[in-house]
Amino acid sequence: MNLTALITHKFPTQRVSYAARDTMLYALSVGAGANPLNARDLKLVYEKDLCALPSMATVLAYPGVWINEPQFRVDYLKLLHGEQDLTVHKTLPPQAEVLGESRVTAVVDKGPDRGALVYFSREIRAANDRELCCTVSSTLFLRADGGCGNYGVPPAPLPSESVTGEKFHDQLRTTANMALLYRLNGDLNPIHADPVIAGQAGFDRPILHGLCSYGVAGYMLIRSVCDHDPARLRSLGVRFSSPVYPGETLSIDGTRTADGVHFRVTALERNQIVMTNGYARVN
Repeated sequence: MNLTALITHKFPTQRVSYAARDTMLYALSVGAGANPLNARDLKLVYEKDLCALPSMATVLAYPGVWINEPQFRVDYLKLLHGEQDLTVHKTLPPQAEVLGESRVTAVVDKGPDRGALVYFSREIRAANDRELCCTVSSTLFLRADGGCGNYGVPPAPLPSESVTGEKFHDQLRTTANMALLYRLNGDLNPIHADPVIAGQAGFDRPILHGLCSYGVAGYMLIRSVCDHDPARLRSLGVRFSSPVYPGETLSIDGTRTADGVHFRVTALERNQIVMTNGYARVN
C-alpha cells in the first residue's frame, strides 16, 4: 500500500439530493414494512409522516470504491470491512440535499504478515447551511498490506459487551432477495448478486452487504429499545465477525446500561455470531 498517496488524497465533496422515495427504499431494503398494518412501521415506508432511519446515512454521499484506485496499491480482493460506526448529530429529514466530506483519519500497521487497519470517516452536512447531521466511520482491514507504516491516531475501540443491565431481544428474518433490493441504494458489488462471482470469492452463494445487516441491526434496535422512534437512536457501532446470507434470521441480544446499549447479532440458522461489540446510544 502507498501510505503517502492514501493520507494525502483529497476527496472531492459529494453533493447529493435524496427524496422520500429513497428514504422508503432504504427502509424496505433493511426489513422495515414487513407488516404494512403496523402504523409504527408504516411511517418508515409510507410518505405520510415519513421518518428516515438513522443508518441511511451510510449510503448518502459515499465517494464510491475509492480505495481500489490504482495509486493506493491496495490488494482489494483481500480487504475486509471490519467495523462500522455512526454518530447522529441531527436527525436526518426524510428528504434533503446533503454534502459528504470524507477523509482517512488513521492507519495502523499491524506488521508485514498481519495487515493494516485504515480508518475512514465521512461527515454528512446539510447543503443549505453546512450543519453537521451525521458522522459515518468505517474500519477497513487490509489483510495483505501490512508493513506500510502508521498515520494519525485511531479512534477509541468499541466497548466490550456488558453482562449486567436490562436484557432485550429481537429478531428478523431477512428475505432471500434482500441483497438484490439493498444494492439499489448504490452498492452494486456483484458479490451480492452474481452466484458465479460470489463463488470466485469463496462463498457458495451471494452474501448480504455488511451495511445491509448493519441497517437491519439498527432497525431492530429502533423497534426494541427506541419505542419505534428513529430519532432516539443517536449512535450505532458494530464489529463485523462473519458474513450473512440472504434469507437467514438475524437475532439481536443485548443489555441496556447507564452508558448505552450493548449487543451482539447472530445468524440463527447457523448459530453464527455475525456482529460483536455492538454499542448504541439511545435518548
